[in-house]
Amino acid sequence: MKPTFSHYQCSLCHTTYTPEEVTYTCPRDGGNLDVVLDYEGILRYVEPQSIFSSPEPSLWRYLPLLPVLEPGGFGTPLHMAGWTPLYQPPALKERLGLNQLWIKDEGRNPTASFKDRASAVLVARARQIGAEVVVTASTGNAGAALAGMSGAVGQKAIIFAPAKAPPAKIAQLLIFGAQVILVDGNYDSAFDLTIEAANEFGWYCRNTGYNPFTAEGKKTAAFEIWESILRFQPKNARPLCIFVSVGDGNIISGIHKGFKDLAALGWLEQMPRLFGVQSELSAAVANAYFAGTEEIIPVAATTIADSISSDLPRDGVRAVRAATQTKGAYLTVPDGEIYGGIAQLGKVGIFTEPAGSTAYIGMLKALQSGLVTPDDPVLVISTGSGLKDIRAATAAVNPAPIIEPTMKALKAHLQM
Repeated sequence: MKPTFSHYQCSLCHTTYTPEEVTYTCPRDGGNLDVVLDYEGILRYVEPQSIFSSPEPSLWRYLPLLPVLEPGGFGTPLHMAGWTPLYQPPALKERLGLNQLWIKDEGRNPTASFKDRASAVLVARARQIGAEVVVTASTGNAGAALAGMSGAVGQKAIIFAPAKAPPAKIAQLLIFGAQVILVDGNYDSAFDLTIEAANEFGWYCRNTGYNPFTAEGKKTAAFEIWESILRFQPKNARPLCIFVSVGDGNIISGIHKGFKDLAALGWLEQMPRLFGVQSELSAAVANAYFAGTEEIIPVAATTIADSISSDLPRDGVRAVRAATQTKGAYLTVPDGEIYGGIAQLGKVGIFTEPAGSTAYIGMLKALQSGLVTPDDPVLVISTGSGLKDIRAATAAVNPAPIIEPTMKALKAHLQM
């Protein structure tokens, strides 16, 4: 049996716990728990080349670096999460004046968002510990991911979602066979109710920024970036600048965790710079970064980017550190520009949700302000498909014209 992990460590007080002592957060102060791998054990039986030569076209090619056992589900969506494409759109790169630009399209995951990574690993963990029911709160993406990954292997899933979540996302939850309960409130109220319900009924809670295994799934994006880009960069190259939209903070902290794991194994030559991007209307983490503190003060989030709309980010402290510890930064962008980013990426064939556009617009702002330069290699993570939020996509473009079905009408329109 492969080594899994040695212990948990609280991100706030640094207290360590055995895998059997705790499940979710630090009992002393409620801090997020880091899953600490058995690095020595990993190095005894695996080397980078064995990963690079793996035929597995999914995040499970990194199973030796994950704290779970093989979950099964071969031939199902559970075994197809991750290993998403990296685009290098030449027209966009030329227009922006960048020497190197990648867009990582997480909309190509089985349920069309980055959250499949976390849910795949969570379902693996649930099966490993014999959990009968997995429950989560979600504005749509995390719930769809859990519903899809669970449905693939017959795992029962219950999703609490805000009643105002985008209809396309709610439809996904229902189609994948999850039990869906809509909450007359926002994401944060659904989050709190989920924890209460999990404690009351003994369900296994997947909540982002609460269950430590969510970051373990999301860190696989860092492994893919390392394998596909970083190992080929010259030793004296400028550090890769990665732009990530931030809501509860778990994606950017998970990516940071992945790079830290690689560094601990001695497999990472240079730490990338991580840039968190938030909407001005949901900027609790950015506010803390700008204030030079790790204290996350709640806001009243109202952004159109529903998947990064959070009053109180539950992984905010580690999200701040992801930028400060990598010499990155935080940026905020207005919602009006998020619509424009959807249209800009669409014109190079990338259909992104508002959260993905948020990261892209943040990259433009960093380039304009000098936080990054044209010589810096740049990567933007598009967190989900634009099909997740058709209302936002429709608002990003002009409506199509309607004409009479005649050549006369067509010619008149073309001359406009």
